[in-house]
Amino acid sequence: MTDKIIALIDGSIYSESVCHHAAWISERTAMPVELIHVLGRREAPASTDLSGSIRLGARTRLMEELAELDAQRAKLASHRGRAILEDARAIVDRDGVTDITTRLRHGDIVEAIGEIEADAGLIVIGKRGEAADFAKAHLGSNLERIVRAAHRPVFVASRAFKPVETVLVAYDGGRSAMKAVDHIARSRLFAGLAVTVVTVGAETEQTKKGLADAEALLKAAGIEARTRIVSGQPETELGKMVDDEGFGMVVMGAYGHSRIRSLVIGSTTTEMVRSCKVPVVLMR
Repeated sequence: MTDKIIALIDGSIYSESVCHHAAWISERTAMPVELIHVLGRREAPASTDLSGSIRLGARTRLMEELAELDAQRAKLASHRGRAILEDARAIVDRDGVTDITTRLRHGDIVEAIGEIEADAGLIVIGKRGEAADFAKAHLGSNLERIVRAAHRPVFVASRAFKPVETVLVAYDGGRSAMKAVDHIARSRLFAGLAVTVVTVGAETEQTKKGLADAEALLKAAGIEARTRIVSGQPETELGKMVDDEGFGMVVMGAYGHSRIRSLVIGSTTTEMVRSCKVPVVLMR
């Protein structure tokens, strides 16, 4: 089955950017776009018994009214979800994508991803959800869960869309970093983009060999990549490079190779996603 782009739409201020990024990726890769909105359990009918100690006829009438209210809430949530998908489809269509599907799902978003990602080439999600303006210092609650569970690359869209021309690859020699380089070599998304592979840390023979191997893999795929070793702390130096040199995208492993790799998402990765104003592609 042809790989597709799964774009997760939630109605937040990031959703339009998710649509534009998905369309841009589709243009470069020829992958179709599937727009998905998931109605979480909190949007499903409530099951709490609010009747308390009321009995007999009054209790029956109250339970009927509560059941009707639940049904109305569920219907409104479905209508809202379909409206969000219609708006998203219109954006992607205006961007020139012709192969677009939409899907409204119920339940937990991570469970939904697990069921549909088998034929996905990439998952696109906004950095933050519908409470974005109220939690600017924090990542979206679903983002970390999706990165932890997904077996496909996760493209974390920035708030504003801008076509990407330059890519910074954070390379620490770990498994997910090597997987990221291999993905770049295989994906049409990165064809023609200027790629720089960077290791932050001491310049050792092992570090130089790792970068040379990454460069050779990319060169074999027709990608002329530059390599660089920078001293300092990864979360500081990588962010500084993005700001100072105007990189349009960051690609990195979701888990570090050092002491942080036991965390759900390594501290460097979390800081980069939180602070970067450009998209971040995560590989696990």
